Amino acid sequence: MQIFGIHIPLEMEKLIATAIKLAIVIVVFSIALPLGKKMISATVQKMSLTRKTTPGRIKTLDKLLLNVFSYVMIFILVGTLLRTFGVDIAPLIAGAGVVGLAIGFGAQGLVSDVVTGFFILLEQQMEVDDYVTVAGIDGVVEEIGLRTTKVRAFDGTLNYLPNRIIENVANHTRGNMRALVDIGISYFNDVDQAISVLEQVCENFQRDNRFKDGPNAIGVQSIDGTDVVLRIIGQVENGLQWECERDIRKAVKVAFDDANIELPLNYQVIHQQQQLGENNGRN
Repeated sequence: MQIFGIHIPLEMEKLIATAIKLAIVIVVFSIALPLGKKMISATVQKMSLTRKTTPGRIKTLDKLLLNVFSYVMIFILVGTLLRTFGVDIAPLIAGAGVVGLAIGFGAQGLVSDVVTGFFILLEQQMEVDDYVTVAGIDGVVEEIGLRTTKVRAFDGTLNYLPNRIIENVANHTRGNMRALVDIGISYFNDVDQAISVLEQVCENFQRDNRFKDGPNAIGVQSIDGTDVVLRIIGQVENGLQWECERDIRKAVKVAFDDANIELPLNYQVIHQQQQLGENNGRN
């Protein structure tokens, strides 16, 4: 082979041909991967418009399909590169069964991860953006994969949980949540007056669209050594319970100040007893 009158050795010719093939494979992969991801995301979004599917379910399905597509594309890329270098992958595929059997005992955890992840998705135990408690961790689900689940805790920590350790899922996002506020008042206050003030506070929240039911002043919840505890309960939209509880506490504090209702203060009663001899001496 000659290029511009220069003779190219056979080995160099093969090297150039291989380099061209590698460049073509890499270019095709670089185009196909993002293009395929865009098509998958577009298909999932279109499906969300035609079916009654929650946004969390759409995000979960989208990320899962993107991960599976990426794994498949990487597998194809590796196989194509091996064939480009003249490696026959047929024996490798045929021997995969033997190799898989050999490492099967060591890969039991991986298989368990995949199986558990499949059932989590199938049973819709949790979805992306759900607030859950799994493996002792409270947080928001960011991704559910076939091998791991990502949960971001409220302090910002991103936890990677192997699916096999997820035995129980407490999903706090399904259905309305309860906003519960306990307010302590002093023993010296009129309980009926305090409850009446709480009822007025609850009445002011009836026009708040965040509440699906209530809030309602339940009454005396408990009595302990320092205060009388009154309780307010309401049903709110998912994820809004903490915000609503803070707003209720603030409104109660303002209402109690206007009604001169005191909050409990810690105090101690000290009994002093004089000795009998000292008393007789003074007499």
